[in-house]
Amino acid sequence: MRLNPHLNFDGRCEEAFKFYEKCLGGKISFTMTYGDSPVADQVPADWRNKIIHATLNIANDLLTAADAPPDRYQRPQGFHVTLGLADAAEAERIFKTLSENGTVQMPLQETFWAIRFGMVADRFGIPWMVNCSKPM
Repeated sequence: MRLNPHLNFDGRCEEAFKFYEKCLGGKISFTMTYGDSPVADQVPADWRNKIIHATLNIANDLLTAADAPPDRYQRPQGFHVTLGLADAAEAERIFKTLSENGTVQMPLQETFWAIRFGMVADRFGIPWMVNCSKPM
């Protein structure tokens, strides 16, 4: 069994995944629009270019996402996508990139458990925790 986060966006999934691909060093391995799917005739014409499913491979992990129809989209809350990093400099780079036009909830800093830890909601409203643990 694998646990893979799935994110919903308000119509900006393609933009977000291109940003994450660059920021996190992943590779988008699959995208499908509503217009290319079996439900194409069930969505408004202006929604057919939105993403019904996307997959981003990051090392051995997957992040999947879609654009939720406007009447079903809810701003993310009650969770964070956690990134566990071994390198403090890489944690700082990723945190800084995710913070651009986002909202820092806790600045990246040393804690009793981590060399670097911080929390941010990125420009797409997705909440992230960046964690670079101290050696045990």
